[in-house]
Amino acid sequence: MRFMKIVLLVIPVFLFCSAPKSNKPQILVSPKGLVHSFWLSVKAGAEEAGREFGVDIIWKGPSVETDIAGQIGIVEDYINKKVNAIVLAACDATGLVQTVEKAHQAGIPVVTIDSGVDSDIPVSFIATDNVAAAEKAADVLAELLNGKGEVACIPFVPGAATSIMREKGFKEGLKKYPGLKLVAVQYSQSDVATGMAVTENILTAHPNLAGIFAANEAGAIGSARALVSRGLAGKIKLVAFDAAPNEVEALKQGTIQALIVQNPFKMGYLGVKTAVDVLNGKSVPKRIDTGVTVVTKENLNTPEVQKLLNTMEQK
Repeated sequence: MRFMKIVLLVIPVFLFCSAPKSNKPQILVSPKGLVHSFWLSVKAGAEEAGREFGVDIIWKGPSVETDIAGQIGIVEDYINKKVNAIVLAACDATGLVQTVEKAHQAGIPVVTIDSGVDSDIPVSFIATDNVAAAEKAADVLAELLNGKGEVACIPFVPGAATSIMREKGFKEGLKKYPGLKLVAVQYSQSDVATGMAVTENILTAHPNLAGIFAANEAGAIGSARALVSRGLAGKIKLVAFDAAPNEVEALKQGTIQALIVQNPFKMGYLGVKTAVDVLNGKSVPKRIDTGVTVVTKENLNTPEVQKLLNTMEQK
């Protein structure tokens, strides 16, 4: 009986021994959110680079893009865990500055992707030129409306660098078209239901509205749903960022007239690659533009556009 008791005491210790820790460099990739197709494409790109360059990717971010405190807590936790590098899409341009400074003080290089911070500390910023891309959205909307009419802008989160730049770019683009009048700016909070609600509010307040620029996936899907529910699909022109499956379907159906398509897979891939280069002592560009493509119903099935969309679907 004594022997049996000893065995029972030893077995649990053996069972709960932790697995040996990986010797590969660890890179935290912290997106602004985890839900939208855009971030799943970023994750796919980061993981592809992780496999190629022999590093472990830790994918962890807040569940919603407005949870600034949540992202700060995640990043600071992994600073304390002494990851080798951080790739960050910041929920807020100013809110994450102190956290980036803590990483720097701990000797952990930070690469920002998609949405940067108001600091020179990150070794590189890899993203769309959001101002130029949103100016292009204004050009496309102007062409659809023959340069005349009332238009609305639906950015996503006030304070998020990407949202700020797209709103700025769209307004700058509109200056070239005196016949276009910006009558409303409302935020979707990166939430489809909120995007639909603010579009409904704009449509009610501005019955002569001719066009909408939705600055991200959630705003675009929400706006499209509002237009369909009002029987205004195709009548009010909608130009939107990103290319989630629901957005592409709305493009096919004529609810959305044009998509400003980024390359999130490339952002995730280059974010990790750049971090690895820094860890290996290589110099890296301070700014990398990943570019955009204007996708319409007319060019949707071209090989170039299909290749881009298929790359984004690598999840």
